[in-house]
Amino acid sequence: MSVFVRVGGVAHHVVVEGAGPACVLSVGLGMSWFDWDPVVPLLAPHRTVVRFDRPGHGLSAPAAVAPSATGEAHRIAGLLDALSLPGPATVVGHSIAGFHAEAFARLHPARTAGLVLVDASVEEHARTPAAPALRTAAARGLGGVLSAAGAPAALGPAVRRATVRLSRSGGGDPAPGDLVRRCYRTSRVLRGALLENTHYRAVAAELLALRERAPLPAGVPVTVLAAPDGSTRWARRQRELARRLGARYEAVEPSGHLVMLDRPDAVARAVLAPR
Repeated sequence: MSVFVRVGGVAHHVVVEGAGPACVLSVGLGMSWFDWDPVVPLLAPHRTVVRFDRPGHGLSAPAAVAPSATGEAHRIAGLLDALSLPGPATVVGHSIAGFHAEAFARLHPARTAGLVLVDASVEEHARTPAAPALRTAAARGLGGVLSAAGAPAALGPAVRRATVRLSRSGGGDPAPGDLVRRCYRTSRVLRGALLENTHYRAVAAELLALRERAPLPAGVPVTVLAAPDGSTRWARRQRELARRLGARYEAVEPSGHLVMLDRPDAVARAVLAPR
């Protein structure tokens, strides 16, 4: 089922498949709902799988406000409410969406059945940058200039394909060409990615503050899936994240950053593991 639901005044593209307890999949910066395609068949027999595009991503409408950790956590809760899925959900966050998934678990503990972080972003000492309004204006201004120059239509799909190839341990971009063109030729996706990237450190700093005042729900399983890809430093940072969160750590090898494409089995196993 593919639908559009309004949360915070923004139309969000959502795809719901399967049956059973809810599982929400949120992908990284600039990616789209179809990047979870290899994982869904493994989960749908056991879970109600919810995939959604954040504002300015995929087919969702542009963002009304700049992203924040709290706002993204409430976005997930709002989507579950709009879909009439009030029960506890396992939330899976990839890359930057790991910030959002963890924030959801901390701010909505009663609605969290599990937390899975998939090669999630890690910022141990992030500080909130100054002048957020100016940063938002700059991101939107740059997006406007690039869009007026025709950059999305000319380069969007090619940049998407190249990024995916570089973020995998092997293979190209399996996404259907018509969907890639439909999403990545638009200025909407360019602007959405620029806005999220501009506020990346602010979201990271907000999550660090949340960790000090909003504990993870007791007894809820947490898994950190890391794709070290030969980087001992990245493996060490991911292990430290797992230690801090009291999580199970798993190095997924071989795999690049897009673990859901390289090793969908590892993601599904983390979601479905006995609790």
